[in-house]
Amino acid sequence: MTDFTATRSLFQLPDGVIYLDGNSLGPLPRAATARMTQVMQDEWGEMLISGWNHAGWMAQPTRLGDRIGRLIGAEPGHVVLGDTLSIKVYQALAAALEMRPDRRVILSDSGNFPSDLYMAEGLIRAFGRGHELRVVPPEDLADAITDEVAVILLTQVDYRTGRLHDMADLTARAHAAGTLVIWDLAHSAGAIEVDVAGTGADFAVGCTYKYLNGGPGAPAFIYVAPCHADVARAALSGWLGHVAPFAFEQNYRPGAGIERMRVGTPPVLAMAALEAALDIWDSVDMAALRARSITLSELFIEKVEATCPMLELASPRDPNQRGSQVSFRYEQGFAVVQAAIAHGVIGDFRAPDIIRFGFTPLYLCEEDITDAASVLARIMAERVWDNAIFRTQVGVT
Repeated sequence: MTDFTATRSLFQLPDGVIYLDGNSLGPLPRAATARMTQVMQDEWGEMLISGWNHAGWMAQPTRLGDRIGRLIGAEPGHVVLGDTLSIKVYQALAAALEMRPDRRVILSDSGNFPSDLYMAEGLIRAFGRGHELRVVPPEDLADAITDEVAVILLTQVDYRTGRLHDMADLTARAHAAGTLVIWDLAHSAGAIEVDVAGTGADFAVGCTYKYLNGGPGAPAFIYVAPCHADVARAALSGWLGHVAPFAFEQNYRPGAGIERMRVGTPPVLAMAALEAALDIWDSVDMAALRARSITLSELFIEKVEATCPMLELASPRDPNQRGSQVSFRYEQGFAVVQAAIAHGVIGDFRAPDIIRFGFTPLYLCEEDITDAASVLARIMAERVWDNAIFRTQVGVT
């Protein structure tokens, strides 16, 4: 059983702050500073370019990929890190479309993260083959899976409401129709139990700076199922996806399996911070983490609904139908969030009216949840939010 009291001490958290935004950016693992210093001074500083061989930099993307693979239920050797989440979405989507050349529909839902849809739109323009992005309400997805659909692109946990898709059911329905599925795990990895192998997912992608605590701009990952690993073609055929990058051949030959999904040079310093975070995750039981996050989120909902009747629950009430976040609707949600932050409770806002809070048991306890709900209750009861200073728009909400 994971000792969440012990894991809490492994993170640097400012005094007087209750951090309920790990679903957007995880806090700093204490060991990350020393790990990055070691890489900069002892490896980069002393080894210089030989660090690629002697410090194992070139192998980082697949080595860390396997550590993330354990958290998402992937087979060993089928997850690789590097680049950004949008790049990984593009790679997976392009590969899937080429694997279904007789179909022209990309299916998604209106709860998907907009960046995924933007990447789909851009890919459609680049392909120029008459593909269509078809976006339906989440509740209509099952009925929209037809033999026209080449690939379904879904974020498993809705970034606004926390609504949780049934990965096993939708993947099975897709496969029955001859359709491939790409799962975006940005709000799943490190938050809930995921089983990409057991559910038969074709592709999965995700970021590492949210629940996995890899730091701002931490690299993304991609999973390719074993049955597709040597078939899927990388549209972004980068140097390090080549079967022999240091042969410097003029023409591209894809690497074996997941290696072909590598694109650019590994971000060594960013991966050092992520490695320190994954040292914590190596000791975490995902079933225990999921149970704990449900306990914390249920407590928060109970306290907020008892004291803030003006806030409308936007997340599914059944904890088994939501991820590790809870959202409320309020017309002046932006101002409420800014007031809460000013009073030591950090959540975030998603337009047009979503107040969002993340529940990460690695560093949160019942006392934090109760105190956060009390702060929110005072802000609402006393209309603390109704102040011009809290209405001022900022670049990142």
